[in-house]
Amino acid sequence: MSEDHISYSTDDKNRFQLVCGVNDEHLAVLSALLDGKVFSYGNEIIYAGEAKSKQLLFKSVIEEMFRWAQNGDEITAEKIESLFFAVRDRKIFARQLLRTEKIVPTAKAVITPRTVKQAELIHTLENYDITFAIGPAGTGKTFIAVTHAMQALENKEVRKIVLTRPVVEAGENLGFLPGDLQQKINPYLRPIYDVLERFLPAETIKIYEERKVIEVIPLAYMRGRSLDNAYIILDEAQNTTVEQMKMFLTRMGENSKIVITGDDTQIDLAKSSRSGLLNACTVLSGIDEIAFIRFSKEDVIRNRLVRKIVDAYERT
Repeated sequence: MSEDHISYSTDDKNRFQLVCGVNDEHLAVLSALLDGKVFSYGNEIIYAGEAKSKQLLFKSVIEEMFRWAQNGDEITAEKIESLFFAVRDRKIFARQLLRTEKIVPTAKAVITPRTVKQAELIHTLENYDITFAIGPAGTGKTFIAVTHAMQALENKEVRKIVLTRPVVEAGENLGFLPGDLQQKINPYLRPIYDVLERFLPAETIKIYEERKVIEVIPLAYMRGRSLDNAYIILDEAQNTTVEQMKMFLTRMGENSKIVITGDDTQIDLAKSSRSGLLNACTVLSGIDEIAFIRFSKEDVIRNRLVRKIVDAYERT
């Protein structure tokens, strides 16, 4: 290792191209993360930087990226960033998950985690019946939960999927909405349908709903029910009251799994109401059978600009 740069070389042109990306776009991501120049020359990828710690970071990340290329795994800017932070923070277990964990929601698609936290969430969903996934918007919490639910349904591990969220206005008073009750609440449930439609055509979703294989309902409709053989997802859980959260959690029947997702920085409840999500994190933290996965701004994948927006608001 020289004092001012470090390089990594290979004779495998295909793997080399996959690691570099189109027009060296992956190397540009590394350059920004390492605060130095990463470029390709011949069959070498070179990092020009004198700091030994960053040279070692470069070596670890590049080696992992070449393993991805060898295994045929997708390489994206988001995965590179997540890998970088995992290596930097010495999250060896999470790095291993990111490389190997896969879930198959339908016969038509294979979903691999795009960040370390997504991989950790997948692993947790496999091993816990109740999981809280908490963190900023754009981290893929709901997407991974729905994906895992679809896989469980496909594998006949459950008989139905129930997706719910509280009907709470996001800091606005929308006033009177026209239409029947279903038409009034549909706008609040639209984000859940957006996720479902990434896996199934709208016509298929409608058929599943008619057969009660998939239910998309407001949280208030959960009261009094006991759900067996079901995969139950509560989205936007930060907008539940303490009473609603307790009601929801006690709907769990035999052979059922519950996932609660929410962003504890975007609570739209009246100031006089306590968030059921925040309360549950305190009250249930001592129960070993319940898992809590916390995402951060570094896990945002929706758009890299979203990460900067979240960061800016955290600084205010």
